[in-house]
Amino acid sequence: MIEIYYIEDDRNIAAVVRDYLEQKGFGVSVYATIASAKEAFQKRVPGLVLVDWNMPDGQGDAFCRFIRSHWNDLPLIFLTVRDDSRDVISGFQNGADDYVVKPFELDVLYSRICALLRRAGNVSEQYLSCDLISLDQSRMMVFCEGEEISLSQMEYQLLLLLLKNKGKTVTRDRLLQSVWDMNGSFVNDNTLTVTMKRLREKLKSPSCLKTVRSFGYRMEESECIKEKN
Repeated sequence: MIEIYYIEDDRNIAAVVRDYLEQKGFGVSVYATIASAKEAFQKRVPGLVLVDWNMPDGQGDAFCRFIRSHWNDLPLIFLTVRDDSRDVISGFQNGADDYVVKPFELDVLYSRICALLRRAGNVSEQYLSCDLISLDQSRMMVFCEGEEISLSQMEYQLLLLLLKNKGKTVTRDRLLQSVWDMNGSFVNDNTLTVTMKRLREKLKSPSCLKTVRSFGYRMEESECIKEKN
């Protein structure tokens, strides 16, 4: 099931759109502010985003820029109350893929969503995240607190494996076999410890990267992030 994030402060409109799209087989999460939507992105990247142009804490073009700075291929449609060329141009300049004018027919919105997903596919699978750390598998890029982080090949592969298994403890043996042995590099256990230390330093010692003593490591969202979402 493809998940949609709908950023909309009008509860009545949001409820109607959400119910309709859920009947069509989508999962829909509604956020009444841009700030709450940004917090949700820290936990999970959706398959598509609907952004209302006028929000109580900002405008849609700024949110488009935020999305494109982290998730370049994520399908994005903005909604505007009028067919204003300035809004349309600004939306496309800042990364929107399409727009729909309010008031709109639900089947029109649905057809736009389907058309965009046919072109883009479900790109959410290429994005992995935990707390303020995000990884783009397609571009092989890592971000921490919005800043791009330069990692070595082994550091990147180590983080990738941990994020793919978020919430699960990955043993030291599995990490050594998957990250090093698969690349033809046979190393001792200390190499993993040193690489993990460097990775932690580059990621600003994140609380979501846990050490399971004498066993392995685990990526797990912090309690404060869980509560916000």
